[in-house]
Amino acid sequence: MKFQDYYSLLGVARDADDDTIKKAYRKLAMESHPDRHPEGERDAAEARFKQISEAYEVLKDPDKRARYDKFGENWEHGQDFAPPPGSEQMSREEFERAFGGAGGFSDFFSQMFGDQVQRDFGGRGRRHPRYRHRGGDVRAALHLSIGDAIHGGSRDFVVPATVPCEACGGVGFLGDHVCPTCAGLGYARVEKTVSLKIPDDVRDGTTLRLRGLGEPGDAGGEPGDLFVTIHLDADDVYRLRGEDVEADVPVAPWEAITGSKVSVRAPTGEVVVTIPPDTAEGTRLRLGGQGLTMSRGGRGDFYIVVRLALPRTLTPEQRELIQKLGESSGAGVEGGARTGGAR
Repeated sequence: MKFQDYYSLLGVARDADDDTIKKAYRKLAMESHPDRHPEGERDAAEARFKQISEAYEVLKDPDKRARYDKFGENWEHGQDFAPPPGSEQMSREEFERAFGGAGGFSDFFSQMFGDQVQRDFGGRGRRHPRYRHRGGDVRAALHLSIGDAIHGGSRDFVVPATVPCEACGGVGFLGDHVCPTCAGLGYARVEKTVSLKIPDDVRDGTTLRLRGLGEPGDAGGEPGDLFVTIHLDADDVYRLRGEDVEADVPVAPWEAITGSKVSVRAPTGEVVVTIPPDTAEGTRLRLGGQGLTMSRGGRGDFYIVVRLALPRTLTPEQRELIQKLGESSGAGVEGGARTGGAR
């Protein structure tokens, strides 16, 4: 197992007093808590938070700190470490059986201090009174493409979720001790499979409450609820612009030149859009009130962006006419990354 330098993790000296250790922990815990980080950084923040909580649990406790100081003075963080022969040890498997789940602390902690933690909590983890009857609520995030949200319907999803820690009731502490089950986070990560009907008024940040789909109750108690927060992601066609929606709409060159009517799928359903004559590539056309439901009520706008495109298959006549168009063209096409004419 790897040695953990708890003093370095908290950024304190080896002779730091209790008040200094507590202040350092509070500052670092606030900075590294996953809820304070964007989604892409939360895994790293969670790992850091667990390390900080583990260090605090050891250094704030006189008995654990004395044992740590006795064996750890000449070791550096990350070095391979084995407890001296004859010292009390608790295997990782024993620690997990005692406190549930995968355990919040490292192998180093469970082997060095597992026996002391057992004494702290009467030998085994307990279910918090908050969850001895009604099951805990579960919170999950569902990432959905805007196109899927607009098409609607019912589908099964596997979503990452967080469940409140049953040992500490979601608090992160048991008395004066950091909860060994969740390492102070107050929750555990799980996956949930849900069958979900996408609501017609869905928007980015919509939270749905699915009753009875949370954690099961204890001794016949009712289950908790599942709260699913929907996050809308851009796809190949649709994008969010604030609370408005923008979509690419392919238009044939002759439709753009002469003008035409095209059918598009908007958040409110299928609508017919008029393409004015001589419409240029990239033109944005606004459909007021045809977007997604807004947080303040009503609907946002739906913008279509004209993209010139050719049909997938062309007749020989069409190819000939396009070729003649190119041969008779006096001006070249400019813009984007293009730096000159055809070669």
